[in-house]
Amino acid sequence: MRNISIIRVAILDDDEEFREILSVLLNKSDGFKCVATYASCDEALKKIEEDLPDILLLDIEMPGKSGIESLKEIKTAFPTVEVMMLTVYSDNEKIFQSLRGGAVGYLLKKSPADKLLEAIREAYEGGAPFSGEVARKVLQYFQTPAGQVNPSLLSDREKEVLESLIEGHSTKAIADKLFVSFHTVRFHLHNIYTKLHVNSRSEAVAKAIKNKLV
Repeated sequence: MRNISIIRVAILDDDEEFREILSVLLNKSDGFKCVATYASCDEALKKIEEDLPDILLLDIEMPGKSGIESLKEIKTAFPTVEVMMLTVYSDNEKIFQSLRGGAVGYLLKKSPADKLLEAIREAYEGGAPFSGEVARKVLQYFQTPAGQVNPSLLSDREKEVLESLIEGHSTKAIADKLFVSFHTVRFHLHNIYTKLHVNSRSEAVAKAIKNKLV
């Protein structure tokens, strides 16, 4: 029987040494297990269904298919696997391509080990972790007014859920706050994503801020 207290993590990165270092860190940390490492997107697509990771850590710059291309293929094939980008790149284009592709977070490889583990747990619990440098860029980009999305598209309850997302609450925390079930919050999140034409909680938060939806 699967131990739900252990966060199952897979790593997709072409750097063998980095994969090994990261897998050792995960396996030596309480509450984490590295269930697989992949050197390419094709390898990941063949094995993810068998390995069943909760979180996939994905590099951007790889030979062959880039991390952005890999992200889109993996999210299409395995939509329940949460993907967090882990890379050396912090330029705006790669950040927003990742968010549009469905990544739940974006961390830089220079992040301290404790921050990385904290971010993985946050993503597992329904959060959207970013390195501080990346978070600032996201906020700066979305501080300009737009008004392209009509707030009336969202129900009052969906607005409450969206506001909680912006405040950084996990899915479980939102359920507790609104006195509803975890699955009810997931249902509202699905509706929010559909109405806002987004693929991830990170993109929903960014679009809500940009369009002043709550």
